[in-house]
Amino acid sequence: MAETNKGRSEEEVARAFVNHYYHLFDNDRSSLFTLYRSTSLLTFEGQKIYGVEDIFYKLKQLPFDQCRHLISTVDSQPSSMAGGCGGILVFVSGSIQLHGEDHPLRFSQTFHLVPLPQGSFFVQNEMFRLNYG
Repeated sequence: MAETNKGRSEEEVARAFVNHYYHLFDNDRSSLFTLYRSTSLLTFEGQKIYGVEDIFYKLKQLPFDQCRHLISTVDSQPSSMAGGCGGILVFVSGSIQLHGEDHPLRFSQTFHLVPLPQGSFFVQNEMFRLNYG
């Protein structure tokens, strides 16, 4: 288990991030923009979206206002880019219950978290897919 720049394991950081991310998504989606930077890249159902403003717009314009994420699994690995930045790869699987819908939608989502100098992390890369079938 690798330790991050604050001494927490990547599993602890990944779990805390996942809890925070989906809490914001389900309760205050407009606050998600704080997790991204100008270099961030989101691939949403195959569509590449670059930068914090465009990512924020994409998340804001999703065709539903209320949902609840139910997380099934969270896996994480330490990642090292040039200079050994102490990043973390996070893979999430679960389901989304949309308000007024009877059946939840299964999804998979991957995040690449990169540390900031003050000890927090931002989302450098993110991939989201609904799982059909």
